[in-house]
Formats: sequence, structure tokens, C-alpha cells
Amino acid sequence: MSLYRQTGGAGPDIALLHGWGLHGGLLADLAASLEPRHRVHAIDLPGHGRSPWSKGAGDLEGMARLVAEHLPERTALLGWSLGGLVALRIATLFPARVTRLVLVATTPCFRQRRDWPHGLDEATLAGIAKGLARDWRGTINDFLGLQVRGDERQLETLRALKQGAFAHGEPSTAALGAGLEVLRSVDLRPELRRVVAPTLVVSGAYDRLTPPAAGAALAAGIGGARHEVIARAAHAPFLSHRETFGSLLQEFLGPA
Repeated sequence: MSLYRQTGGAGPDIALLHGWGLHGGLLADLAASLEPRHRVHAIDLPGHGRSPWSKGAGDLEGMARLVAEHLPERTALLGWSLGGLVALRIATLFPARVTRLVLVATTPCFRQRRDWPHGLDEATLAGIAKGLARDWRGTINDFLGLQVRGDERQLETLRALKQGAFAHGEPSTAALGAGLEVLRSVDLRPELRRVVAPTLVVSGAYDRLTPPAAGAALAAGIGGARHEVIARAAHAPFLSHRETFGSLLQEFLGPA
């Protein structure tokens, strides 16, 4: 099965993976900023945007393996939110293929657990699932609202997310359900020690979905990982704080 991939620029490869319910086009400005020094691949995850759905992508491992089939043999990976979980799983499954790893607003465990207070509670996730069955479009819009809550540029960032949310077409309802189940059930904390690529974890200081404490724990679990918190940002710092985020990213990726 072929996933939609938009490629541009020249230099070392880097692949960009987006968040739940969205598509790679939301990362277009980020891709454009990287293209002068990198060959950038923005991928629509299975069943999102212009990529068809595959039952084989019904869990995180299936998503990761399918996306990996569409990556260069060796590449840096940048994953945002759900895309960060996919990037993490690729890095543990195929460590020799990932040259650098950037995890943006990513948590190894999205749901609260007894030993993990840094996630959404089960009731909130159940409410999202219920809303998804009733009105998936409204549920995505509500989820976008959660992503920007607390951001100093909340309205501007929400406008950008909503305007671009369906620019590549509507997501598959099967993909939305599978992605939500990944967020609800996956706990990658035991896998973190298997990541060998140099890793940058970026958190928004006001992120309500993947709080900075989750980013700090994620970085602590990966040997040598670096954790950066962007002040007054929420869940989409690459949109709300482009210059700060871009500077951190370029510094980490280094010269082409």
C-alpha cells in the first residue's frame, strides 16, 4: 500500500509525521524552513489526508512498519503527538535507520495510569471516543481546541489548525478510531532504552495534552536525550512559536 508523501529540498533526509486526525500538510511551513539544507518528506499517516487506510495499520506496530516502508533507508525522524509515538516505535524497531529523532509534544504514555500522572484521564478519552462515533468532525475540532489551550497565541494557532485540518481530504473513521485507541492503550516507557539515535524532545510549557513533565520523563528514559520546553507554547509549538522552535531544531540537526 502506498502512503502519500510530499518531498522537497536537498541534503540529508528528514521525515515529518503529523498528529491524530490531521495530515502532513500541517507541517508545510516547517518543511519549507528545512528544505534549504535537507531533503524533507512530509507523510500522511495511514487513513489520514491523502493516504488510504489499511487494516494492517490498526495498531502502533502496524502503523510504524507501514510508515517505515515509505522512508529513506537512513533518515532523521520528526514526530508530533501521535506522529511522535509512531516515530518512537520506528526508532525502536529499526534503530540503524534513524539518524536523529525529534519528538514534539510527545509522550510515551498518553493516558493517566497509577504510576503515570502526566496524561489524560480515562473519562476524557472515553468522551472523545463517544464524540467520535457521533460527530467525528466536531470531535476533531474540539480536540484542536484542547491543543492550543493556554498558548499565548491561542486564537492564531487554532485558526491555522482549523483552516488546514482537512486540506488533504477527510480522514478515515477507521483510522481515527485506531489512532485514538493507540493513544488510549500504548505505553512505550519500557521501550525507551532501545532508542539509540540522538534525540531531542520539545514540549510546550502550557501543553495540556502532553505536559512538560511527560516530555521530561520521556527524555530521561532515552539515553542522552535532550529536553527543551518552549515558554508560553502549548501542543503545537512549531506553529505558535516558529522561530524559537526552528532555532532549536536547526541547532539539533546541525549543518547539512
